[in-house]
Amino acid sequence: MESELKDMNSNPPSSKEERPLLKSESDLAAAIEELDKKFAPYARTDLYGTMGLGPFPMTEKIKLAVAMVTLVPLRFLLSMSLLLLYYLICRLFTLFSAPYRGAEEEEEEGAVVVQEDYAHMRGWKRTVIVSCGRFLSRVLLFVFGFYWIHETRLDRDSLMDPNPKTTSAEISQKGDAATEEPERPGAIVSNHVSYLDILYHMSASFPSFVAKRSVGKLPLVGLISKCLGCVYVQREAKSPDFKGVSGTVNERVREAHRNKSAPTIMLFPEGTTTNGDYLLTFKTGAFLAGTPVLPVILKYPYERFSVAWDTISGARHILFLLCQFVNHLEVIRLPVYYPSQEEKDDPKLYASNVRRLMATEGNLILSDLGLGDKRIYHATLNGNLSQTRDFHQKEE
Repeated sequence: MESELKDMNSNPPSSKEERPLLKSESDLAAAIEELDKKFAPYARTDLYGTMGLGPFPMTEKIKLAVAMVTLVPLRFLLSMSLLLLYYLICRLFTLFSAPYRGAEEEEEEGAVVVQEDYAHMRGWKRTVIVSCGRFLSRVLLFVFGFYWIHETRLDRDSLMDPNPKTTSAEISQKGDAATEEPERPGAIVSNHVSYLDILYHMSASFPSFVAKRSVGKLPLVGLISKCLGCVYVQREAKSPDFKGVSGTVNERVREAHRNKSAPTIMLFPEGTTTNGDYLLTFKTGAFLAGTPVLPVILKYPYERFSVAWDTISGARHILFLLCQFVNHLEVIRLPVYYPSQEEKDDPKLYASNVRRLMATEGNLILSDLGLGDKRIYHATLNGNLSQTRDFHQKEE
């Protein structure tokens, strides 16, 4: 996600011709408001404003100042201590174990998948790694201010209650599923709001994720990602012989569905983050295998600072997160979704139906925008905000 923000920042409007000719700060504010409406799934609507740059009320400045000398140092030390502790646990219990090694393959567009993990370990060592990982992830969320996490588990009967938002196709799917034998889901699918999503899912089920190859080489985090069983992706040279990211993910989904001891894979089918109020078009990677999926909806209610990671730098986001005494997370866990034969034959239909169900049950707004639109929004926003800074400098 960090690289995604860097990509967005790499192509801001540079010339005067590319930027809107706005003559006053009020014009800029109106232009930004118009942008926020057009790219609503990515717009920040919290007290901290667009890109977390304010302006801040005096009371908020005082709260931030107090938190920076009290909460921030304490939370930072505790979070780093927890990270180091779990790294040492992973190091200790993988010390004499060889990692599972998969083949290195390249996609047609140059995406390389490299698999090296400890998620395929068996026995008590794996149990210790998973149990400690789940526990310490929840403790870390507590340190970040998520003292209570409200979880709602819906069953099929509750989904089948009369609901004007539920389509006949969804009701038919749920009815068919009730007559089938219970099957293990091949993947967990969730909406994507923040990097904090990963911590929650680690605490709930400790699944594998899709990550950049460089993550596996990071200090501390690299080993932890291998214990999670992450599927690594890297942009490199092309190869005539490839299976690709989707092929590797498809295999992992099928493996998790067939084998109860195999690591479950967690996928964010939107492909990027939103502000938490919207649900973007789903990519089909999680649905290609035609296996059941477990939909999970994450919502982060807020009063001051929204933890959604959109149009805000990583450092600024972490700082404001640590400054907020209480953060909130609500989770809606839907029943396993069993695809019909028609959905198995058509992954796009399967993805669309799961998306509509999640939007209905999570009260989310469907949007057809994607990562490309997000980059345009961010680049244009950077151009407008640079003009805002110019206005302030002239006034000073």
